[in-house]
Amino acid sequence: MKRTDTAPNGALQICLLSYRSNPHCGGQGVYVKNLSRALRELGHGVTVLCGPPRLRLDAGIRQVQLTGLDLYNPADPFRVPWLRELADPINVIEWLGVSSMGFPEPFTFGLRALRYFRRQRPCFDVLHDNQSLSYGIGSLSRRQPLVATIHHPATIDRRMAVREQTTVRGKLKQWWWYSFLGMQKRVARRLDPIVTVSASARREICRDFGIPEERLRVIPNGIDTALFRPLPAVAREPGRIIVTNSADMPLKGLTHLLGAVPEILKRRNHIRVAVIGTPRPGGAVERLVGELGIGRWVEFTGRISDEEFVAQYARAAVAVVPSIYEGFGLPAGEAMACAVPVVATTGGALPEVVGDAGLLVPPADPQALAAAILRLLSDPGAAAGLGRAGFDRVHRHFTWRQAAERTVSIYREAMDAHRRLRLSGS
Repeated sequence: MKRTDTAPNGALQICLLSYRSNPHCGGQGVYVKNLSRALRELGHGVTVLCGPPRLRLDAGIRQVQLTGLDLYNPADPFRVPWLRELADPINVIEWLGVSSMGFPEPFTFGLRALRYFRRQRPCFDVLHDNQSLSYGIGSLSRRQPLVATIHHPATIDRRMAVREQTTVRGKLKQWWWYSFLGMQKRVARRLDPIVTVSASARREICRDFGIPEERLRVIPNGIDTALFRPLPAVAREPGRIIVTNSADMPLKGLTHLLGAVPEILKRRNHIRVAVIGTPRPGGAVERLVGELGIGRWVEFTGRISDEEFVAQYARAAVAVVPSIYEGFGLPAGEAMACAVPVVATTGGALPEVVGDAGLLVPPADPQALAAAILRLLSDPGAAAGLGRAGFDRVHRHFTWRQAAERTVSIYREAMDAHRRLRLSGS
């Protein structure tokens, strides 16, 4: 399983492991898709070991999907497994976990990955875990170099989810859903080095996971600038505001932007809030739109193609990132790459991404959001200047090539440390 023939400055054989990575949304899926491409462009061999859904990766990148029950598949959610599927004990663990309203996928993916390595004994120079932090994958660190990325600690998501619940039963359900966090903390404390995507995320991981700061290396995400780019042929629409929606997640702060809409309407009647995504039927977002009576000014696009997403950015006068917290803030970077002026909160890493190329307001403050949006809608010249500044900032600081080059240096660090450990006989 351990390779010994790789030159110190030669190409590496890298295995990226990711338990669930939608390539269209969510930081983890975007991370695997783009990092694998950038590593391949640097000349390294890349294999992606993943759970569902199947990824669309670039040519030359090998994909191995570890088949499980996929009980969160939106086409057939929480289905009852076939009896033959339950002949696999890992599937039984997954089914029981989901049936009891937990989230077992990081744990069961780790078991499947461990089984894969025991049966196949593939040769890689380094393994790179994309935040499963599972016992199975953690145990592989004794056999060969292992690097993990933690985008941000899910303890933040848990705090927000519990806070949003109004009943004891609801709060307990959220605690149980996030019960995998105990495993992630224990595994993360054994790993060194760990990659994270911002200084803000590093502070939160150190605090919530109890990991010394010197074991974490900050490597910002990149932005796919070949995809997210200005479209000069598409005219910006005055008053058009764009925001992405992540399945009604309270952490993303969409309700606070919706709360700002009545304030904006006091000054401007001609606005349109384009929400990229679909609200959960009967959820908080859908209810709030009805309660505020703003349905005629808000549109939900549903799932759209990458090309349509970029066209939506091209039409927008302002992009808003109203998140309570972001470990990095891909929506801000993607909007900036499209030269759209950005209004974002100071939640988490957003100030690190936006810098002075956008307007920053406190999280969970609809009044501040409304004021900043109105400021840009009222001054197209200033808005265009911020759009240009954002475009320049992304191309200077947030490319996937830069991220991949720095990540490879961490791989070599982990390889050297593992080699020393083996030579010492520890």
